[in-house]
Amino acid sequence: MMSETVILKTSRMRFVMWDEGDAALVLLLHSTMATTRYLSGNTPWSLEKAEERLRGWFEEQARDGTTKYKLLAKDGQFLGRAGISKFRNEQFELGYSLREEAWGKGLATEAAGALADWFFERKFASGFIAFTHPENIASQRVLRKIGMRERAPILIDGVLDPAFELTADMRPAKP
Repeated sequence: MMSETVILKTSRMRFVMWDEGDAALVLLLHSTMATTRYLSGNTPWSLEKAEERLRGWFEEQARDGTTKYKLLAKDGQFLGRAGISKFRNEQFELGYSLREEAWGKGLATEAAGALADWFFERKFASGFIAFTHPENIASQRVLRKIGMRERAPILIDGVLDPAFELTADMRPAKP
């Protein structure tokens, strides 16, 4: 195992930078219809697609100081990916995807909330967006739980997706 660059920790997980050889983990995450049905393309990823996205995350991290990170449980189990990166090289966008085994445990909400706090503490920008497939009610619920508000929908791959935004001013004050 390569040395781990920890970006952020929560009580149940840690966000770490990917390693060069992590395409197999990305493929594991996105190799089923259940984990890709709401993503662009609506089909399981190939190893080539996983390698391409991994390269993109390295490029984003180098350019913007943030990307989608590898998400690990406290015991080191691979949970998925989560982070904030530039969408269409314009606005920052929150995104996450968890393995099916991690669904329904509040991990997406924990990850999204921690990322929002981290993003604003580091002053990357005054806000960020997120969007979901119209049928992805669970993710819409997560975004609302962390305080995001709906805004005008966004057209992606011919689908009008619900979009959300969060600004530093919208975040509740920390005790």
